[in-house]
Amino acid sequence: MKVDDSSDSLGWKVWLPWSLTIFVCILAIFAWGQSLDWQLSALSIYLVFPVLGLLAFSIMWSHYMVGFLRRTILHGTPLHEFFNWTGYAVLVLLVLHPGLLIYQRFHDGFGLPPGSYESYVAPSLAWVTLLGTVSLLVFLSFELKRWFNKKNWWRYVLIANDLAMLAIFYHGLRLGSQTHLTWFRYLWWFYGVTLGAVLVHKYVLRIQQHSLGEA
Repeated sequence: MKVDDSSDSLGWKVWLPWSLTIFVCILAIFAWGQSLDWQLSALSIYLVFPVLGLLAFSIMWSHYMVGFLRRTILHGTPLHEFFNWTGYAVLVLLVLHPGLLIYQRFHDGFGLPPGSYESYVAPSLAWVTLLGTVSLLVFLSFELKRWFNKKNWWRYVLIANDLAMLAIFYHGLRLGSQTHLTWFRYLWWFYGVTLGAVLVHKYVLRIQQHSLGEA
């Protein structure tokens, strides 16, 4: 008699996205702690806000990977709850990451961006910081999906979000103190390469589908 193991198969498919996300978040926290030599007794906003950005990028990267796997081994897997809860987490982290820095710089008497950024990083890297701010605004625009996702121009918002994801990769590569750790820098490049591969696959597939639709 053939045993129906569909429920068991669905189980690991549901947990795979969660496991991936939790794993990359643990790596981000470990890199952050290591960059501080685990001296966590005197934390300040300046020391805490970077890990929020690492976590936000890590979760968003897992979204892209899960989205890719959704077309193959995760096909048919109910992932609404995964994207829903992790999406809320990303939104909170995206707001807190620059928000805490902006607040602390203003509190310390350096004013508001972009002026406060110029006194925090090297002048040549100030534009990379602003790149992160622009990317944040792009990501926040995605929250308008419930009202505008049926509009013809919404696809441009999605394209902008993909470009913003690449911009955040570069932002972290140039400004993140954690990416100065050898192992995490290699990991960060792995994130970037796999992200780029998934995006290329996504748009090649979209072009092919468009071509077939016109045939």
